[in-house]
Formats: sequence, structure tokens, C-alpha cells
Amino acid sequence: MKQDVKQMKSLALAYMGDAIYEVYIREHLLKEGQVKPQQLHKQAIQFVSGKAQAQVVLYWLENGTLSEEEERVVARGRNAKSGSIPKNISVQTYRYSTAFEALLGYHYLLNNQDRLNELMEKAVLFLEGRND
Repeated sequence: MKQDVKQMKSLALAYMGDAIYEVYIREHLLKEGQVKPQQLHKQAIQFVSGKAQAQVVLYWLENGTLSEEEERVVARGRNAKSGSIPKNISVQTYRYSTAFEALLGYHYLLNNQDRLNELMEKAVLFLEGRND
């Protein structure tokens, strides 16, 4: 499976990464004591929006958080051509959010659980304004 993941299309990695990150954020919010569905959804958007994801991955690229291998995955994700781009964000923002999701999907599918958790934790801290 390991070699297959490295050959996998970036949009497939992003598809998986999107789901993993969504679950992580939902769990994070519940642990924080958020329980009202409307409140949960509103809070979750701050973490899972394309704009938020793009900000995280750009921050990581600027600060050397990622390994060379991870940067290659991000570059592939950023350059992936998807059929449609949401109306509420720019093409560039959308591409970087896809790159973010592809990176998470990559680690998940390679079973790099420790690094996956570390990156998701770093993303949450950054978006909450608590960078390390």
C-alpha cells in the first residue's frame, strides 16, 4: 500500500484528508465542551474552511514546518486540477486548501498517525492563534 499512496492522485489524497480533518475538528470541538449543533457548525467552519486550510499550509511552508517529502506532496496537491472551484474563495486559496488536505490524506493513508496528529494539532493551534 505504501508505494500506491505515493503514486495516488492528489485529489484522492485530498478527498481522504478532508474527511480525516473534519472528524478531528469535530472531536476537538466536543472535547472543548461545544455541544449545540449550530454552535458546533459555526466553530468548525473556522478550522475547515478553504481559507483557514490555505493559511495553515502557507504558514507551514514559510516556517519550514514540513519535510522535503511533505513539501512535494503539498506542491502536487496545489497543482492538482479539479473540475470545480467554490465561488466563495479564490483559485489560489482553493489550491492551497487542496494541498493541505492532500498532505493529511497522504499521512493517513501511509499510516503515519503520529505525524498526522502532530500536523492537525499544529493546524488547530495556529488557527486558534496559539502557534508554537
